[in-house]
Amino acid sequence: MVAIAACRQPPVTEISRIQHVEIGLLPAIRVRGSTVPSPMKLVDRMAYYHVPGVGIAVINNGAVEWARGYGVAAARGTRPVTTETLFQAASISKPLTATAALALVQDGRLSLDEDVNLKLKSWRVPDNTFTARHRVTLRALLAHNAGFNVEDVGSYAAGEPLPTLVQALDGKPPAHSSPIRVEAEPGKEFRYSGGGFSVIQQLLIDVTGKPFPDLMQDLVLGSLGMTSSTFRQPLPAERNAAAATGHDVNGEPLPGRWHIFPQAAAAGLWTTPSDLARFAIEMQRSFKGESQAVLSMAMTKEMMTPRLGGYGFGWWVGGTATRASFSHPGKNEGFLCMLFAYLDRGQGAVVMTNGDGGNALFNEILRAISHEYGWPDYQQREKATVAGNPAAYPSYAGEYEVSGIRLTISQRGQELFVQAPPTWPQPLKLYPAGDDRFFLVDEDVDLSFAKDTQGRVVEMRAMAGGQNGVAKKVR
Repeated sequence: MVAIAACRQPPVTEISRIQHVEIGLLPAIRVRGSTVPSPMKLVDRMAYYHVPGVGIAVINNGAVEWARGYGVAAARGTRPVTTETLFQAASISKPLTATAALALVQDGRLSLDEDVNLKLKSWRVPDNTFTARHRVTLRALLAHNAGFNVEDVGSYAAGEPLPTLVQALDGKPPAHSSPIRVEAEPGKEFRYSGGGFSVIQQLLIDVTGKPFPDLMQDLVLGSLGMTSSTFRQPLPAERNAAAATGHDVNGEPLPGRWHIFPQAAAAGLWTTPSDLARFAIEMQRSFKGESQAVLSMAMTKEMMTPRLGGYGFGWWVGGTATRASFSHPGKNEGFLCMLFAYLDRGQGAVVMTNGDGGNALFNEILRAISHEYGWPDYQQREKATVAGNPAAYPSYAGEYEVSGIRLTISQRGQELFVQAPPTWPQPLKLYPAGDDRFFLVDEDVDLSFAKDTQGRVVEMRAMAGGQNGVAKKVR
C-alpha cells in the first residue's frame, strides 16, 4: 500500500478535493462514445510507472491549499514521502537562477543588455564569428537565445570526480559536457541551453563574489522563506536523510541514490513541492504588484514576457491574456517534476517524483487537479476512432529510430502498440483514426505511417504539442 503523509489535518471540503485528485488521474485523450479510459487511482499509476514516491502541492486562491506526500523515498524502503521530503528540481532550478539575476539587474549590479564579458572575471565567453556580429547579453542568456550549445549540462554519479565550473564551461576533464560555446548568432533563435545558464552561474559568482549556493540563499531562498531548499552540490550529508532516492525507469534505485550537478544554476536545486509553490505564489503576487520580496512588479512583468519559442526569462510563458500561465518541467536522472501556475488566477500546482517514469505520471496528476479546480489548461481532449484494418498491421510492426531513440511497434491480436523507453517504457495502445493514422490516449500524440512507391512502410510520423517528428523504419 502507498503511504500518504501530510503536515496538518485539512478541513472536510479540502479532504474531499484531495480525495478527488487521488482517485481522478486522467489520460490526455478520451475516446468518443466510450467510457474507457476512466479516471485512475494515483496509487495504481505510481505502480504502473514504477515511481516509488510523489510530492504534490496545490495552489488555490493565492495560497498553498494543500500538500501531501505519497509512497516511499526509496524503493523497497519504509520511509514515507512527506511534505518535507527533498526532491531534485532539475531544470526548475532555472527560474530561480533567473530571479537572482534579475534581482541584481534591479539593484544596478548587472545590465540586461551589456556584453556579459564586461562583468565576467573567472571566465569569458570566447569570441568567434557569431559574437563578432552580436555580443552575448544577460537578456539573451535568460531567454535561451544567446546561441549557446550544450542543452543538458550533465551530471556526475556518486564517487566520480567533480569539475569546477570553469572546467565545465571549457569542457575540460573531469567535465562530461562539451565546451560551452556560442554556435549561432545571439538574439536570433531559440536554443534551449543549460550551458547558457552555466554562464549565468559564473556571472553571478563573479559579480557578487560569493559561492553560488550562498548567493542564491541571500537573493532568493532566504527572502521567500524557502527553508527546505538548497543549491548546494553535493547535497550536504546532514540533509541526506530528508532526500528522496532517484529511480530508473524500472523503479530501481540509482547507485549512490542520486547524481550530482556542479552546474547548479541549470539543474542543481534540492527542494520540496511546498517551497516551489511558495516561489510560484511570489511570482503571482509580484506580477500583480502585491509583493516585491525579490522583484518589483515591472521586473516580474519583464520576466513573464514571452520571447522566442514562448520562453520568458527562466519560464515557459503560455496561455492567453485572460489565462496567462508560467511553467517549467524538470528532468534529472531519477527525478521528474513540473511546476505550473497562472499569473492572475491564484492557482497552480507542483508535482515532484523520484522516478524516471514520472513525466507521464505528473501530467495525469495535473489533469486530475485541473478537473477538480476548473483550470482551463490540462483538460482532456476527445478523439474519435474508426474501424481498424488489422490485415495491414504487420506492415507497421518493427523498429523506428529518431535522434538515437528507438521506438517499437508491435501487434497483439487485433491491436497495435508502441513502446519507446524511457519516455514510453510500457507498450501503449494505438487507436485507429483513419488510413495509416492512429492516436494515443495516454498522451496527446498522433501517429501516421508513410509508405514508399512500392507500398512498403518506411517511416512513422508523430505530432505532439504542435510539433512534428519523423522516425525512420530500421527493422
